[in-house]
Amino acid sequence: MRSPNWLFLVLILMLAGLQYRLWVGNGSLAQVASLNQQIADQHAENEALLERNRVMDAEVLELKKGMETVEERARHELGMVKEGETLYQLAQ
Repeated sequence: MRSPNWLFLVLILMLAGLQYRLWVGNGSLAQVASLNQQIADQHAENEALLERNRVMDAEVLELKKGMETVEERARHELGMVKEGETLYQLAQ
């Protein structure tokens, strides 16, 4: 007569242990949701970095094929002028 009650108690304890792992333990639903959010964030960051790389690749190709971009950068970033040109600076 005691055997079925004892078995029922063991089964209830096992169910409680499994429920604990499902909600709180390692691999719980909260942890899975957190990892999914981290994956989504990483995908977004990867997309932004891929777009930046595409822009840089286009800029490198433009710099390789023509001197116009090089001249423009030299003028704006370094303040250089071509030989024979005169630089006029206007005071405001």
